[in-house]
Amino acid sequence: MDKETKELDLLIIGGGPAGLTAAIYAARAKMNMTLLESELLGGQVRNSYTIENYPGFKTIPGSELSDIMAEQAKELGAKIENFSKILNVVLKDNEKIIETKKFIYKPKAVIISTGAKPKKLPIPNEEKFSSRGVHYCAVCDGAMYEGSVVGVVGGGNSALEEALFLTKFASKVVLIRRYDYFKGEKATIDEVLNHPKIEVMYNWDLINVDGDQFVNKAFIKNTKTSEEKQIELSAVFGYIGTEPKTESFNNFIKLTPQGYVITDESMQTNIKGIYAAGDVREKQFRQITTSVADGTIAALAAEKYIAEKSK
Repeated sequence: MDKETKELDLLIIGGGPAGLTAAIYAARAKMNMTLLESELLGGQVRNSYTIENYPGFKTIPGSELSDIMAEQAKELGAKIENFSKILNVVLKDNEKIIETKKFIYKPKAVIISTGAKPKKLPIPNEEKFSSRGVHYCAVCDGAMYEGSVVGVVGGGNSALEEALFLTKFASKVVLIRRYDYFKGEKATIDEVLNHPKIEVMYNWDLINVDGDQFVNKAFIKNTKTSEEKQIELSAVFGYIGTEPKTESFNNFIKLTPQGYVITDESMQTNIKGIYAAGDVREKQFRQITTSVADGTIAALAAEKYIAEKSK
């Protein structure tokens, strides 16, 4: 059966803060638009236990902030298609085609806001113990380890915040840091260092995990002395950075060697009418607030592009 073709003004790909903000602006502009999200709305924000640096909220769970953004977009008239995985794309100056399982979209402009995903831990048994002791979302999987000793690998805000969250369940959290410093916010670092259930292991790197059906031990190596040792852990949670979700676009869009989309200040890519916003874009800082700003600029630039194209 032939798929239905939908002619649109704007197609937004990705429903995190950048995509939802773009949807809010596009809906207010009365654009014929659709937002596609392959998973749950909210992106990485949804998995944040608590957010304390988003203006207007002293503290708010990431899932709640995601829901508020999505509800606002929907109330303004934004059309949102959840769990719509992209199968094929064609992105050119004069032709834009995006195919999903149900539809073929032909928009005048596209905003790529697919975000980023956690980098997998570079250890031999990562795949073997995936979801059986190797995890990347404490909010999703932390409750599985009530009363257990767990490890957190990383040194940025995500690692620090998730280590704190895991203390709600674990009897002890071992924070494995390959350097002798952290890169997070000072208030969060202080909270981690003063928490009675968190042990910080500076200058150690995770080199593998092992167990029977589930992880029960981790192998670590000192980055200064090369000493190796084994510690008993029921799980490790990895926060060693992110990588952009750009696999569907790399044949058309200019990317950095790391895979991030290159844009100008108006969020436009190397293709006319194609914009990128949020964590998928090459930039210095990746925060909720910077993603919201990107989404705003991308939507306004797309609106201007469509108006000029229609003249």
